Amino acid sequence: MNPPIFTEKAIKITKVDSNFEREPLIRPFGFKGSAMTNVWQTMAYLKSESGLHKIGLGTQNVLWSDAKVFSEHSENGGNALMYAISERALQIVNHQSFTNPVDLLDEILPEVFEYGKKITHNSQLRKTFALNALVALDNAAWLVYAAENGITQFDKMVPTAYQKGLSARHNKVVSIPALGYGTPIETIKKMADEGYFIMKIKIGAPGTQAKMLEKDKAFIKAIHESIGHYETPHTKDGKIPYYFDANGRYDQQETMLQFMDYADKIGALDQIAVIEEPFGERNQESVSNIVARGNNLRVAADESAHTDEDALTRIQQGYNCIAVKAIAKTLSMTMKIAQIAYDHQVPCFCADLTVNPILVDWNKTVAARLPAFPDLDMGLQETNGWQNYRNWQKMKGYHPAKKEAWVTTKNGVYPTEKVFFEKSGGIFMPSAHYENMFTT
Repeated sequence: MNPPIFTEKAIKITKVDSNFEREPLIRPFGFKGSAMTNVWQTMAYLKSESGLHKIGLGTQNVLWSDAKVFSEHSENGGNALMYAISERALQIVNHQSFTNPVDLLDEILPEVFEYGKKITHNSQLRKTFALNALVALDNAAWLVYAAENGITQFDKMVPTAYQKGLSARHNKVVSIPALGYGTPIETIKKMADEGYFIMKIKIGAPGTQAKMLEKDKAFIKAIHESIGHYETPHTKDGKIPYYFDANGRYDQQETMLQFMDYADKIGALDQIAVIEEPFGERNQESVSNIVARGNNLRVAADESAHTDEDALTRIQQGYNCIAVKAIAKTLSMTMKIAQIAYDHQVPCFCADLTVNPILVDWNKTVAARLPAFPDLDMGLQETNGWQNYRNWQKMKGYHPAKKEAWVTTKNGVYPTEKVFFEKSGGIFMPSAHYENMFTT
């Protein structure tokens, strides 16, 4: 692999712009005790002094990034606040110079975060809210940086400091669907029949903690009775592994342990591979008791691992897996988090944000390079947009590499072979749809 071209060349931004589209969902997508009905797709336009321009994409998710903001505003109102943060960030970088996107993010994040606290009237705003708002700008900055330095492949763009964390080259990436509250069991069974062999299951149902627990028990029981007996060649025991995402809904470890005891009672415990974000950042206790209950169980930090520093804290608290999201916390921050995890021998996988098809491949460029997940000789990536967007096929048409084999799941995996790496998942290719939304 050739060393990255990471020069000290100053790149001056001379023009910025932004836009967004609202994409409706097929049905309300429920998690964190609430649900969203549409998703804003944002665009950040950057033009450099040399005259070249690039458009970075983002997908907003207010409910995931800060449930308090979601609950205190209308759905579109919460999205408007996040979009206002994106716009503020663009105005900060306009007519400014940067040498690389990682430094740029480090420079603007504190100011952007404080602005977010101000406009949301929330002094406890979660940093993930600001990072989510910065994804489109960060992606645009990477594309401008690459173009200015003659970089045409992702591997040559990764800074030396973060290369080890993204050093794998998987020829397959597991495609993980997400199952929200109330997903019909028939739908879940159909996915298993189609070859999906890792299911991300949203737990933490609406209601009190007691009601939540009973609903979650009923959900896992129905799922296990439906697909628990399925066999797959991709795991050592031949069984389908379960991946539960609580999105911080469990208030106490005792409640989570009751859920696990029930899973053990019905014979599902040994198939639980991952429990993601059981408590959220408010709970700073060690999770070693939960890890010890399972068989090679991974307790993953997701939204509580806002930054590389937060990820290190979670690792020290016993979290033995990190869900990274280049499409939610910026590629720049994800590189840092992946490297911290690599340094501590903690596996990572890519989680989704119900993003659009192009961003699926931004995430995939990371998933295909993360060290192999334990017991699986491939990368892992959640992708649920195809399950949730009403206009998914139309959105897929915006993808400049839509006809490439790696874009479509086959038997539960994405084929990420030589051409995928040569073309960097298509992330450097311009999309006519998004280009047409701006006047250059």
